[in-house]
Amino acid sequence: MNGADIIDAAREGRAVLAPAADLDWTVVVPDLDWTVAHTVAHAAEGCLWYATDFSAGGEELNTMELRVRLESPPLELLATMEAFAAVLARVVDGAPPGALGWHPMGMADGSGFAAMACDELLIHSDDAARGLGLAFVPASELCRRTLARLFPWAPTDVDPWDGLRWANGRMALPGRARLDQWHWHCAPLDDPPDYSP
Repeated sequence: MNGADIIDAAREGRAVLAPAADLDWTVVVPDLDWTVAHTVAHAAEGCLWYATDFSAGGEELNTMELRVRLESPPLELLATMEAFAAVLARVVDGAPPGALGWHPMGMADGSGFAAMACDELLIHSDDAARGLGLAFVPASELCRRTLARLFPWAPTDVDPWDGLRWANGRMALPGRARLDQWHWHCAPLDDPPDYSP
């Protein structure tokens, strides 16, 4: 996965949420403790954190405080999400081959950081949409690639969007209970996964 995927995921989120900018973004998202605004801000912040972590290399960087103002108007929150996604996209695409960056779930390469951002952007756009009473169905191919990159143990015999939501603990699947925890495989794909549900 690469920077173009990150940009696409942010655009998918904006497409579903921007028409609802006049709704109440202070409502709490079902199954989360966050408001719609907090959820979108979190997705934006994640992109900037990932850009910093990837750029910093192998050591955890704890020197900055990052917070998107939750009281910002909805369209400004979405613009921030897209801008931070663009920053990460440029960092991922500009990184040298073999570059790794620190993440709590393991040392991640560029495709790992791109996939984590796509997962955050897609899942949290869906969370925010649910909070606003909207349906969100992102591009199936983007969901499939995100699922395969981060969750190699996830089922492949289901709709990729359903599989991605299942892997993130958002829903049950036929014959598979809803997960109460999740884990990304963000390390390079040739590293064996160290987790399965």
